[in-house]
Amino acid sequence: MTRHSAAQLVARARRELADATVPNRFVDLLESGELPRERLVWLAAEESLIVRSDRRSFALLAARFPEPPAGEFFLGLAQGEGRALELLGDFVGALGESEKNLSTYEPKPFAQAYPAYLAQRAAFGTASEVALAMLANLEEWGAYCSRTALAVQAHHGFSEKDVAFFTFFAQTPPGFEELALDVIAYGLESGDDPEGTVRAARLLHAYEIAFWDVLAADLP
Repeated sequence: MTRHSAAQLVARARRELADATVPNRFVDLLESGELPRERLVWLAAEESLIVRSDRRSFALLAARFPEPPAGEFFLGLAQGEGRALELLGDFVGALGESEKNLSTYEPKPFAQAYPAYLAQRAAFGTASEVALAMLANLEEWGAYCSRTALAVQAHHGFSEKDVAFFTFFAQTPPGFEELALDVIAYGLESGDDPEGTVRAARLLHAYEIAFWDVLAADLP
């Protein structure tokens, strides 16, 4: 399968994800100033666990698929998660919390479904599955991060440094899409199932929706 065919598969996945997108109540409440501050602590605590898990998942994928283009792609993602973890510390501090405090937080099961599924695919899935899932979901995730950064600054007085975790994810790294397409094309040419690859993107998207839903659960 050519790179052009891989791009067509990505376009199909993006259309399917767009059709499945629902309003993000957490971000909507945050933008309106109605979100309890406690839920921002939930967000920080859940993300602390997610980023650590995702970094290990990407490192595992780099070990499973060390040859280019996959090895470079997944190593870059693992390094990005490491940088994100550093930036998250500023957000945690601005909330008046600490990593020690967050260690006592009890995770919400469905908030952790996303990293659990990514870890499953890292162990048992294909490189093209994960590359497509990350690429197809990137725009929506980045938009939510951008909205979160702006809303937290507007309603809680946080600085740009305090919300750098979110602005980091709001920006697509240079060359990310091109490299992801190379990984997808290489995997499909090697026999990866196109339908299974798109299915992984749909499932990851559903688990991301579940993450945001949990953070806004039971709010009026």
